Amino acid sequence: MGMHKNAFFLEACGSSNFMTNPSLEGNKTLIIVGGPTASGKTALAIRLAQHFGTEILSADSRQFYREMAIGTAKPTPEELQLVKHHFIDSLSIAEAYTVGDFERDALKVLDEIFQTHSVAVVTGGSGLYLKALCEGLDAFPETPVEVRDALETLYREKGLDALHEELRTADPVYYHTVDLKNPHRLIRALAVCRVSGQPFSSFRKKQFSERAFRPIYLELSWERAELYRRIDQRVLGMMENGLLEEARTLLPHENLTALQTVGYQELFAHLRGETTLDEAIALIQQNSRRYAKRQLTWSRRDGFGSTSIRRNGRPSCNTWIFPCRG
Repeated sequence: MGMHKNAFFLEACGSSNFMTNPSLEGNKTLIIVGGPTASGKTALAIRLAQHFGTEILSADSRQFYREMAIGTAKPTPEELQLVKHHFIDSLSIAEAYTVGDFERDALKVLDEIFQTHSVAVVTGGSGLYLKALCEGLDAFPETPVEVRDALETLYREKGLDALHEELRTADPVYYHTVDLKNPHRLIRALAVCRVSGQPFSSFRKKQFSERAFRPIYLELSWERAELYRRIDQRVLGMMENGLLEEARTLLPHENLTALQTVGYQELFAHLRGETTLDEAIALIQQNSRRYAKRQLTWSRRDGFGSTSIRRNGRPSCNTWIFPCRG
């Protein structure tokens, strides 16, 4: 497969017992491959899917989009041939698609997979999407269209900074956990705040929806310095593979929500003449490292392994943390 040797860390970490665990067979089990960006999730997911003879669901909210290939680190065409993948190139950047839409659609796909397989694999760095699939979404108040439209106008006219300022005041708890570069999530949270007069985070009660499968969460864990080295190298590889040209073709659509993404926004600024190419590359690396840090913070605070996430007094699912070595 041409994967890096670290992708096969299961054996290296002495965790081959997981692969041969008989309890995985005969039960509907969803293996969740998690971890920060550039940690090797795709390679491990493919190896697991091959081992169990099953299929993979992508829960990466940017890999859904056909037009965004290089900057989202999608599986290569060769990797896609090895195992059947779902939710890769399933949408156009102009199509609206929410986490609720993904929860509904992914549950349908899992129902189909579990008709003929006892194990399925899901992977991706979008923690909210993984949690929605495994535990369901919290109930939030309805937000009128005019409220969302007003926030969309605020974003178009004054940018992300205006959304940041309002959210920092309205809900400082959510402000410190949300992806601040994602206007869709900021607008969603602010709409709830404006309508209810309450912080968005106060509605996140972690009420679990029952699922017909058992989730098992595998998290790849790297030493911080090695993870950052991998991120920097991945960015350089993306540039070599044509990320600048991909961004150039998408520049006319830069205001779409799907493109408010690390790797594209920095290159859009370069293409507008605001930065040099070297500065843009350095910013992509820096912002990717910051994104990884936010993913790790989310995992500790709200992820499957968090001690604050409980179902009937127990962790919401079995969690295996695998230390990786460079």
